[in-house]
Amino acid sequence: MVYDPSRLIDRRFHRHPDGPVVSTNERHVLRALQREPGLSRADLTGQFDLTQQSLHRIVEQLANRGMIRMGPPKSSSGRGQPSPTLFLQPSFAHSWGISLNAETLGIALMDFAGNLVADELHVLRSHSQSAVLTLASQRMAELSLRHRLDREACLGVGFGIVGYWVEGTRFAPPLTLRDWAMVDLGPLLSGWFNRPVWVENTANTAAVAEAFLGAGRRIPTFAHISMNHWLGSGLIQNGELWSGGNNNAGEFFSLYESEPRVRHPALKRLMELMHDDGLKVDTMSDILQGVDASRPAVTRWITEALPGFNRLLAALWSVFDPQAVVLGGQLPPVLAQMLIDGAKLPILRRYDIPRRAPKLLISDLGPNVAALGAAVFPLRVSAF
Repeated sequence: MVYDPSRLIDRRFHRHPDGPVVSTNERHVLRALQREPGLSRADLTGQFDLTQQSLHRIVEQLANRGMIRMGPPKSSSGRGQPSPTLFLQPSFAHSWGISLNAETLGIALMDFAGNLVADELHVLRSHSQSAVLTLASQRMAELSLRHRLDREACLGVGFGIVGYWVEGTRFAPPLTLRDWAMVDLGPLLSGWFNRPVWVENTANTAAVAEAFLGAGRRIPTFAHISMNHWLGSGLIQNGELWSGGNNNAGEFFSLYESEPRVRHPALKRLMELMHDDGLKVDTMSDILQGVDASRPAVTRWITEALPGFNRLLAALWSVFDPQAVVLGGQLPPVLAQMLIDGAKLPILRRYDIPRRAPKLLISDLGPNVAALGAAVFPLRVSAF
């Protein structure tokens, strides 16, 4: 049987024993409240093709299930009693996010309202399955105690792993993660955590975090570039993850394999240059602790990285045509700004009208964005 984490969601979360967690219309209401907390029933009536009676019934059902709560009414100049404001109920459920990169393990805890309760980024001493899963379990147990979580309120776990998709829940990660290569991760992790587990690559989970919590709240179609030890990209089209025909859309490594003169613009090379410059830089954490933009190694990395970065931008613009390209991952903001300042896109103009180019933005979600996005997956798939 094909692994499907949605079938493993605890029945307490379902509308009916054999039905989904929410109906289509309930999902619309919950997503609207996630985007804009404090809407009233009157506000929602104007957004959806629903009668006032139907919307009132949906809101009442969601409130009775503990998914939303009523707030103070908005002041109204019209006749009748003002409509109460509506908010997602954080305690209804929570989800975990785990991201496994070449050298780090990210952990994130999120409540039902999309609030980040906790996040941690750990440098790995061992990449074996047992070592990584033991560390993740220990930290999750400690955070559960600290935040007094109800274990039964756990909706599920999102797991992001660096590497490209092969089939099912099998991925091809870098050699440092060879213990995880071609393993059917869904059943393995669901058995380990005793919860449904959604598995994706880290570039896609980072893009989902940006769509749910960051730039995607105002920009529906964008590309998120995750710059870590390696480089990946996740694509969001009209608010939804676009995975492509073979589930590897955004896997741009092939742009650089055929032409070694154009360097792959990732942070592994920066670490090498900083080490040659006499700096003790052994992990991404060393870079994140502070980068002196005036160092020769940084200047050289920017010079080397810009041709490859511009090639990536041109490919995204030509094929995907995003409204924005968001730079994130473990790339320090000061370096992201230097890349943006040096970026060059072809100037296309006809009839004195230029072709619209994407905005270049810097993510404000921090270096643990892949784990944040992994935590979003159980919420987004089941309720939003």
